[in-house]
Amino acid sequence: MSAVFNIEEELKKLPKQPGVYIMHDANDAIIYVGKAVSLRNRVRQYFQSTKNKTPKVIRMASQVDHFEYIVTDSELEALVLESNLIKEHRPKYNTMLKDDKTYPYIKVTLGEMYPRIMVARQMKKDTSRYWGPFPTAGAVRDTIELLRKLFHIRSCSRKLPETQGRERPCLYYHIGQCYAPCQGYIASEDYRKNVDQAVDFLNGNTKPIIKELTDKMKTASEEMRFEEAAGYRDTIESIRLVSERQKITTTTDDEDRDIIALAVDDLKEGNASLDRTEAVVQVFFVRGGKLIGREHFFLTVEDPDDKGKLLQSFITQYYAGTPFVPKQLMLEMDIPEHELIENWMSERRGSKVSILIPQRGTKERLVQMAKENAQTVLTRDRERMQREALRTFGAVHEIEDLLHLPDCSRMEAFDISNISGVNSVGSMVVFEHGKPKRTDYRKFRIKTVIGPNDYASMEEVLTRRFTRAKDGSDGFSVLPDLLLMDGGKGQVHIAEKVLRELDLHVPVAGMVKDDYHRTRGLYYHGAEVPINRTSEGFKLITRIQDEAHRFAIEYHRLLRSRGQVHSALDDIDGIGPTRRKALLRAFRTIEAIRDADLDELEHAPSMNRAAAKKVWEYFHNKKENMIN
Repeated sequence: MSAVFNIEEELKKLPKQPGVYIMHDANDAIIYVGKAVSLRNRVRQYFQSTKNKTPKVIRMASQVDHFEYIVTDSELEALVLESNLIKEHRPKYNTMLKDDKTYPYIKVTLGEMYPRIMVARQMKKDTSRYWGPFPTAGAVRDTIELLRKLFHIRSCSRKLPETQGRERPCLYYHIGQCYAPCQGYIASEDYRKNVDQAVDFLNGNTKPIIKELTDKMKTASEEMRFEEAAGYRDTIESIRLVSERQKITTTTDDEDRDIIALAVDDLKEGNASLDRTEAVVQVFFVRGGKLIGREHFFLTVEDPDDKGKLLQSFITQYYAGTPFVPKQLMLEMDIPEHELIENWMSERRGSKVSILIPQRGTKERLVQMAKENAQTVLTRDRERMQREALRTFGAVHEIEDLLHLPDCSRMEAFDISNISGVNSVGSMVVFEHGKPKRTDYRKFRIKTVIGPNDYASMEEVLTRRFTRAKDGSDGFSVLPDLLLMDGGKGQVHIAEKVLRELDLHVPVAGMVKDDYHRTRGLYYHGAEVPINRTSEGFKLITRIQDEAHRFAIEYHRLLRSRGQVHSALDDIDGIGPTRRKALLRAFRTIEAIRDADLDELEHAPSMNRAAAKKVWEYFHNKKENMIN
């Protein structure tokens, strides 16, 4: 990430809006999540002078490799989102915010015959109903107290009706704030009506109460009862603060939903060679009613005007590959085959999935926030995307022009790796649109060739790969637009021979090397085609070649290490997997096992005298045979 993420440049692009920032280290792990009234001012502070900074902040800032952020409409939203993200990702530098009790909920125990209303620090899956979390605990307590006064809801923890009549009514009954259900002074049906009114209040229907309190405040003020008027004023403010609809948390349910929005940009502006458009799709993940994270996806757009079709294309591709399908999708616009996509997603989930296009209210504002973040990502990363487009799509176009091919979208390269013909393996790497497609990589263990014969080994690998293509085997059915061979004329002729015998038509080019084993051009149609070494096309060919080498060597190294362990321990009669693992744990290396005496081997875990003797004799006899 650090190779393409320039912190100084990215700091200049930070917006001045409120939001949440997410710090990553070089391994892409989230190490800190914070909120800000102004993202630009707050994030920049981490990378300025260390004066007046705590050691923890200095240490954290030194480990930041890159950062991202989510823009919100208010500091309140940023506050709640910060809490959700910290709980989800547990960053190591957010030690003071890891407690699950960061923000309070309002809880109504609807499962009880005489429900109570209280503060809760965790939302559980029970018969109760929850509202929140809320950023101000004091306002929550004030509102609960108000609800108890207005609707005469009990505050005690007595088990009712089991303990009804056993104790005297409490003080709240005597001051007129409770109807004493503990004494049976109110029927459960009448008490439930009061609870329903309180629930209606919590769901946002606060206008009647606010109007009543406002009238009382004005009356008290006119009669010069200023302390009483101030009390009404504070109560009204508490109600407004708690009843404010938060876009970050869905307070009326605990649904799982994804919110998807789109931003489109024309990248060819300022660079005519990039005749294409880029788009960013932003997905917000709401789980259990809380926004816990987001992801953005870059798309190459063929028809930027049909955004509904583009959105539908993303949905089908994304949810075809993800294991989790939410109960609800919220989109900024309708898609062409709305009902069909709903049915398809419902089938994948195993229950009903609905697609909504909110037009007003909280849900519409949440979709709008996703769209704004998508546009922010697109604007921020425009230059980076242009560079990426040049090194991928631009490089592919250069190769197409160089070889006069109509399309080189999919390129495959092969390599052979062995040491003196031992454990010969072949590798197949695939690049699509200039990027590695690792899901299509394949490994081949050479079966028919004995000794270090790279040509014969390559012929075997190519024959197996393209025979499977003709058979329609999974993972091999798609043919490349260009086959790149790690060598010149000889390797190309081998590939052309295999393709000719299988009656397949795939262009083949060889990567010709200079005296320093560096690619200097391509061998194509019987002639060497020179390449400008500073061009993006040349750099892409080099990356493909290096990747084929790496993948083959990695597989060969794996087989070689397995072979070494096998030859050293698995051939000893009576030493199975359990004893082999125990010996390696105890002695760490094969050499240490070989040099150990009989007593040391006998006292190793899982060993006995007979097994120790077999190990000692194996290595002792082997050493004697080597000397003789």
